[in-house]
Amino acid sequence: MPVHTSESSAAGGGSGKGVGLGLALGSALAFGGSGVAAKPLIEAGLDPLHVVWLRVAGAALVMLPLAVRHRALVRSRPALLLGFGLLAVAGVQACYFAAISRIPVGVALLVEYLAPALVLGWVRFVQRRPVTRAAALGVVLAAGGLACVVEVWAGLSFDAVGLLLALAAACCQVGYFVLSDQGSDAGADSPDPLGVIAYGLLVGALVLTAVARPWTMDWSILAGDAHMNGNPVPAALLLAWIVLIATVLAYVTGVVSVRRLSPQVAGVVACLEAVIATVLAWVLLGEHLSAPQIAGGAVVLLGAFIAQSSAPTKASGEPVAGGGPEREPAARETSA
Repeated sequence: MPVHTSESSAAGGGSGKGVGLGLALGSALAFGGSGVAAKPLIEAGLDPLHVVWLRVAGAALVMLPLAVRHRALVRSRPALLLGFGLLAVAGVQACYFAAISRIPVGVALLVEYLAPALVLGWVRFVQRRPVTRAAALGVVLAAGGLACVVEVWAGLSFDAVGLLLALAAACCQVGYFVLSDQGSDAGADSPDPLGVIAYGLLVGALVLTAVARPWTMDWSILAGDAHMNGNPVPAALLLAWIVLIATVLAYVTGVVSVRRLSPQVAGVVACLEAVIATVLAWVLLGEHLSAPQIAGGAVVLLGAFIAQSSAPTKASGEPVAGGGPEREPAARETSA
C-alpha cells in the first residue's frame, strides 16, 4: 500500500502542476492556430460569423455525448453554463474572427491579451479590492506595448473597428479564465469541466445560430480550396483543424489546466498563444510586423505576465492581482 506522507503529497502536487502546465501549453498551441486557419476561409468568401458558427457548432456536435452524460449540470449550474457559452465561447470567437477579418492575426491577439489588465480593473473598481504595485506595472507595460503594436504615432494605422472588436474579445476572455475556475473550490461538488465545455459550446452554437443565420452561407466554398499565402489548401481541412484542434482540444486542455493551476498561472502560459499565432501568421500568411510592433508585442506579453503572476495567495493577506479566487496553500495541491 502507498504511504501518504507529506513528501509524497508534495511530489503529487508537483506532478499535478507539471501536468497542468503541459495542458496549458497545449491549449496555447491549439488556440494559436485558429486564426491562421480561419483567415483563409474568410478571405475565400465566408463571413466571419459563419466561420465562428461552423467552429462552435462542429465542436458542440463532437462534445454532444459529454453533454448528455453531464445533463445534471443544466439544473445545478445553469448560470455558469450560460455565462461560459455567451462569453468564453460565442463572445471570444465571434469578436476575434471578426477582428482578424479587418486587422492582422498577430495584432488582434496582442490586443486581446489586454485581458489581464481588464481583470485587474474589474478587481479594483468593481470588487473594490486593492491590487499589487507589480500588477499595476504590468497594466502600464501592456498598455504602452499596445500603443506600439497599433502604431499610435501613425494615427492608428489599423482599422479602428477591427481594434474595437479585438478589445471586445479581450473582455470576453476575462470571462473565460474566471468562469473556467468557478467551482474549483467546491470539492466533490465541483462541476465537471468537460461538461461545462460541452454545454458552453451548445449554448454558444444556439446563440450564434440566431446571429449568424448559417442558412444564408455559401456552403460550396467548403468544397473548394482556400489560399494560404498563395498556396491552395482544402477548405474542409482548414475547418476540421479549427473544430477538432483549435476548439475541442484547445478548450478541454485550457479549462482542465485552469483547474489544476489557477486563472493567473494558466493566463501566463496562455500568453504564448499570441506569440504562436504571430509566428504562424508570419510564416503561413505572410503577415509581417514592423520592428516597433514586435517590440511592442513583447512588452504587451511582459505586462500580461507580470499582471497575471503577481497575485499572492489568500493566506498572504496582500492585495490581489487577478480576478480568480486566491487559493489556500495547505488545502490544494495546485496552489501557486
